[in-house]
Amino acid sequence: MTHKYDCLLFDLDDTLYPLSTGLASAVLSNITAYMVEKLGIEESKIPDHCNLLYKNYGTTLAGLRAIGYDFDCDEYHSFVHGRLPYEILKPDPVLRNILSSLPIRKVIFTNADKVHAAKVVNMLGLEDCFEDIVCFESLNPIHKNSLSDVENDKAEIFDIIGHFAKPKADCSTLPKTPVVCKPSEYAIELALKIANINPRRTLFFEDSIRNIQAGKRVGLDTVLLDTNSVLTNHLQVGQSQKVKGADYVIENIHNLREALPELWESDMKTEAAAYSGALSVKASVTA
Repeated sequence: MTHKYDCLLFDLDDTLYPLSTGLASAVLSNITAYMVEKLGIEESKIPDHCNLLYKNYGTTLAGLRAIGYDFDCDEYHSFVHGRLPYEILKPDPVLRNILSSLPIRKVIFTNADKVHAAKVVNMLGLEDCFEDIVCFESLNPIHKNSLSDVENDKAEIFDIIGHFAKPKADCSTLPKTPVVCKPSEYAIELALKIANINPRRTLFFEDSIRNIQAGKRVGLDTVLLDTNSVLTNHLQVGQSQKVKGADYVIENIHNLREALPELWESDMKTEAAAYSGALSVKASVTA
């Protein structure tokens, strides 16, 4: 018997560490500051902007570029992530031991930039646990400016708040984003291609339901990390929570061995079968 999976694909933020660290709220604070200081957006409108951009485009960055804001993505990432209090992330020896004990290829897939991804992994003490990191730069190799200079001069900002304030407004007429990111199925398929991953033999770990559902549509088996305990708090022992698109729901990445013992058992069964076979051969030879 061999492993069902030959790759474990992990989201990064709020998956490899809990939402309770506060790093996500610090990111949101920095995004707000960037939108006010660099893009001149009224602070009172930012909550609505962020909500609509994230909901319809996957990330605030992707949404901002879609509705007409032209800025350098490296500068954006440097501003939003460069001033984060990474020290609040502590080494996680429990997770390190879990990952190290799994004889399966492990890859990170994040919408974040490579500098942020490396810092998070290093702060968690997991720098040698993953074979590869697929990040913003992987999916967007040419991302400084997606608009020509002429187009920049004529670009108008699409009023996304006004759009959804209209009766029966929907997302079908929204401008497209030049940024490739989750939960786009194309982004997931591209990430799989970049990292040479077979979706049929891959288990995908995410804290986002919509990313999980997109992953399921491209053929991945999925594990939803319910880091807010929204789904798992009310469950009794032995119950499982059904979520569309999620094959498994777990509250904490530390529960991986309890939730998915087959990731280890398959390997142990393989070794046991090999050992048993060796004994059988030995017995037949000596008989």
